[in-house]
Amino acid sequence: MDEFFGTHDGNELKPWFAPRINLAETDQAYEISVDLPGMRPEDFSVELKDGQLWITGERKHEHEESGKTYHRVELQYGRFQRAVGLPTAVKADEVQAEYKDGVLRISVPKDESAKARRITVKA
Repeated sequence: MDEFFGTHDGNELKPWFAPRINLAETDQAYEISVDLPGMRPEDFSVELKDGQLWITGERKHEHEESGKTYHRVELQYGRFQRAVGLPTAVKADEVQAEYKDGVLRISVPKDESAKARRITVKA
């Protein structure tokens, strides 16, 4: 039930959401894009641990203003956590992240041992 409604923190129910991601692979790196509109870089963090890329953070809900009646609230708020498993060795010290126009872009370079190599077949 917590996965649907959120998690409990004391007596308060904390909502959560899962931002949408794209994961692409090139010969050189994995490229991850995370949709985080309306956030600031200090609202989330990126970590590489145990062969996974972790993106965590929280989008705070705007407080309702007096005199406003909301008829629809579709924007997602709350805590989020995404873990992206990386199937091969990577260069952890060369990971780069950039946040622009509401999209977090992360490039995780592959280690030389993980890159594809052409094998010559002898006749």
